[in-house]
Amino acid sequence: MEIGAQFYTLNQHCKTLDDFALSLKKVADIGYKNVQISGTCAYEADWLKEQLDKNGLKCVLTHIDPKALTEETEKVARDHDVFNCDYIGSGWYGFMEDAERHAYDGFVEMYKPVAKKMKEMGKYFMFHNHAREFQRVDGVPILEKIAQDFAPDELGFILDTYWVQFAGGDPAAWIEKLSGRLPVIHLKDMTYHANGGRYAVIGEGNINFDRVFEKAEKAGTKYLVVEQDECYGEDPFDCLKRSFNNLAAMGFR
Repeated sequence: MEIGAQFYTLNQHCKTLDDFALSLKKVADIGYKNVQISGTCAYEADWLKEQLDKNGLKCVLTHIDPKALTEETEKVARDHDVFNCDYIGSGWYGFMEDAERHAYDGFVEMYKPVAKKMKEMGKYFMFHNHAREFQRVDGVPILEKIAQDFAPDELGFILDTYWVQFAGGDPAAWIEKLSGRLPVIHLKDMTYHANGGRYAVIGEGNINFDRVFEKAEKAGTKYLVVEQDECYGEDPFDCLKRSFNNLAAMGFR
């Protein structure tokens, strides 16, 4: 397994193409070889390929706006061909807080055609969870319901370790449950704060990553992508560097 950096961590530093390009260089200088592109300004596929090649980086995954996913599915897939990325993700879906059935049915109706078209075009559509996917529909968590209602070769999961634990789940157990559908996992640590869970640099929180790594290896995971949604006033580049160093000490590069 290889590690990477999720650019949502750097979203405040990628509001222009110049800043985005500088951020790619800074991430490469830390030592990351893989990135997920998410939360940045708009970019053309050719521009991204040029910047990735310039910095020796590989884009292993993106999060794409739902409107583009549903209305420009083929263009999205072709754009990903340009910068050689096989995994295309949806970063969020607004399931109702009370997990009403129509909200779940809306997800299926929206993304079934996307998943099928992506497969036809040689891509793998992937869904990123938050905590609300642990509400229940038909007696099972939404995340499990999605796994039941989409074929494994049409939809994978970007399992987020923080949000699984935040929702009261066991990240390692969910990796085992979704084995074979997790080419990319979001590594996100959690520490305790008076107001609840708090994002943390990898290795500076309380998630049991030894078990996460063990189960991810068995599940066929290829990339462990570091993400920190909020750095609480710290420099996000420094947070990514500390996560990189801590993972390197665990044997990852």
